[in-house]
Amino acid sequence: MSATESNAWSENAVDYVQAIADTKLALSHRYADQGFLGPNLADNIALFSLTQDEYGHVRQLFLKLQEQGRDDAWLHRDRDADEFHNAASVDEPAPDWLRFEVQVGLTDRAVLLMLDAIDHEDFAGLTDKISEEEYSHVDFHDGWLEHLATTQPNEFQAALDETLPDVLAFIGPAAYDEETDPLYTAGFTDRTVRELREAFLELCEDITDSTNVTIPDVAPIDLANWDSERRRTDDGMIDRETIDSLQARNNQEFAMR
Repeated sequence: MSATESNAWSENAVDYVQAIADTKLALSHRYADQGFLGPNLADNIALFSLTQDEYGHVRQLFLKLQEQGRDDAWLHRDRDADEFHNAASVDEPAPDWLRFEVQVGLTDRAVLLMLDAIDHEDFAGLTDKISEEEYSHVDFHDGWLEHLATTQPNEFQAALDETLPDVLAFIGPAAYDEETDPLYTAGFTDRTVRELREAFLELCEDITDSTNVTIPDVAPIDLANWDSERRRTDDGMIDRETIDSLQARNNQEFAMR
């Protein structure tokens, strides 16, 4: 199914939704993997619930992308690693629980902000529904992030210093304001990238308030080096093992449909 001229999104909008959907797809896999490795049984069960949420959101977003001409087989099975537009912060599985929480928890919050900013009739009701379901994600991660920042500030600081530039690159460049943000000026979003970045950094400040962790200053994004399609400043990509699992290459009957 392809969009008619009257309801077709801009190329920038399609790429934006693709990046959100692919990051949610990567998050679903990270949650599922960590569900066997969490700190306790209750958290393991919670992680599997978050996995189901993300898969459900991905299905809905993929349907929207198919309406805009994205091929079903390409979305679900026939992509190479460099065709996934996920945030760089979830390219690789985290080595431990603290880094998992920083990488995945902060990425999940960034995705929610970006999705909530969409202001288009095709998303009427959908973004509100997803936001409601994401409440449990916010509650889960904020509790753990605050705890880890308090009890392991040095390790948390190191993980934050490494992760924050990738998450901010995914949100986009601060140079995108009311005059230069292509999605905002086209009316597809109701907040600029600059505003989204500011809101995200405020969330980070709230999490680390009253701890010994400081929010690092991240160098401004050079637009010449920013990939607006994949929303990153490097040429990295999601790991091969994760792609094989997502596409169920060895067990096609279990592939996501």
